[in-house]
Amino acid sequence: MILDSVGKHITLDENEKELFTSLLQYKKIRHRQYLLNEGEICLWSAFVFKGCLKGFTMDKNGFDHILSFAPAGWWIADLYSLISGKPGKMNIEAVEETDVFLLSKKDQETLYVRVPKFERFFRIITENSLVASQQRLLDNLSLTAEERYLKFCTIYPTLINQLPQKQIASYIGVTPEFFSRMRSNLLRKK
Repeated sequence: MILDSVGKHITLDENEKELFTSLLQYKKIRHRQYLLNEGEICLWSAFVFKGCLKGFTMDKNGFDHILSFAPAGWWIADLYSLISGKPGKMNIEAVEETDVFLLSKKDQETLYVRVPKFERFFRIITENSLVASQQRLLDNLSLTAEERYLKFCTIYPTLINQLPQKQIASYIGVTPEFFSRMRSNLLRKK
């Protein structure tokens, strides 16, 4: 699956595939286990092989604000921390039992030197992440909660029935109670 993800953007020969896969570290993460805690320096990018991760911050009142989900086939990292080398502001937690491949920043740099086309791959991944983050910010400023939910359904179609409603509510920026009423209204409209 990870080679399919890479293959969408660059073509690798067998030696390059072998080098890439040799640098990956497999990790199994239990449900609700943290892969990264706020305040830690993010030293890797994670590719979700199975399961789902969420990236979130927690406010001073203990409420989660979910920034992103990473279902199977997606990459996730605290990009601010990974790129700057400074402590991050994001937590990354398993929504369910999840299997990931981790690629350390050091090994990513090794790939850039030994297989320069990986610079293109990670540039594309980073650009896509930047575009998605900017669009999400604009959506939060300009769309209604209902429109944000419908967009969530488009971006994460496999997660609609998989995630607790509380997490979807956090992602679209509403209370669980409001989300429940809104979703009931949408179902009645159908």
